[in-house]
Amino acid sequence: MTDVTDPAPNPHASAEQVQAAYTDPKLANVLYHDWEAGTYDEKWSISYDERCITYATEVFNSAAGEDGQPYPTAMELGSGTGFFLLNLMQGGVVKRGSVTDLSPGMVQVALRNAERLGLDVDGRVADAERIPYPDDSFDLVIGHAVLHHIPDVPAAFREVLRVLKPGGRFVFAGEPTRIGDFYARKLGQLTWWLTTNVTRLPALRSWRRSQEELDESSRAAALEAVVDLHTFDPSDLERKALTAGAVDVRAVTEEFSAALLGWPIRTVEAAVPQERLTLRWRLFAYYAWLRLSALDKKVLARILPRELFYNVMITGTKPAAPVDL
Repeated sequence: MTDVTDPAPNPHASAEQVQAAYTDPKLANVLYHDWEAGTYDEKWSISYDERCITYATEVFNSAAGEDGQPYPTAMELGSGTGFFLLNLMQGGVVKRGSVTDLSPGMVQVALRNAERLGLDVDGRVADAERIPYPDDSFDLVIGHAVLHHIPDVPAAFREVLRVLKPGGRFVFAGEPTRIGDFYARKLGQLTWWLTTNVTRLPALRSWRRSQEELDESSRAAALEAVVDLHTFDPSDLERKALTAGAVDVRAVTEEFSAALLGWPIRTVEAAVPQERLTLRWRLFAYYAWLRLSALDKKVLARILPRELFYNVMITGTKPAAPVDL
């Protein structure tokens, strides 16, 4: 359960709070993720069924391999609604889990999801630079799309290593590369402009969300730009982890052609009414992404520099305790 001292989520930030958030990344993270908590899974097509179980376990295995599974204990840093941890638990990678996030709203949603799935999970509101767990607490620390929200990434790596048991592993996935983030944002901006303008045509008005909904999405997007603090060069990310004291560090990248299609699709889905997103559309989007992801892994990853791919994953371990002679 969350600590009794945890603040309540604030899904409706005041104009003053939003203004203050533009100069306070941690406040921006809390406001944005509290704002998004109730609809986050829908926005990002997150589920807790075979589709996302397979995705989460494949991502984890591509970074860290299958040795050591199942991990007895794991903590997800910046868990959001629990997507990565809960699906890894269902996939048999982790036995018992803890969710942490700076956003109280996200922790609440993650715990509700865990309870609904019958998973053994506790949760705390937590700052990644000061993780509220003792030294040597976990066999595994994971995160998905979290490092780029943390102001001091080296400090977070040091904290991750502190709470890991000797020999314990960390795996962070879903982090934007510098080049990948550039083309993804440009594609998203162009798709948003095209979609919101084309749907002004009388014949396509039923495909247009209300102006109030579009304005709210734009405000959320403005805060999202504030909370996205970093993009990463894979080699530089490896150096940060090594400098923090990790060993056996390795960065892997994924999604090039899949990202070129995925970002326009996500943007269209954010701009049109949900009832227009039929099963046929969702199946098209999912299977197209699968095919392009396979192309990325089997072909493009062998011929393109890793810096060109959209996502970077990083794994490493805490040095094992010395053996007494």
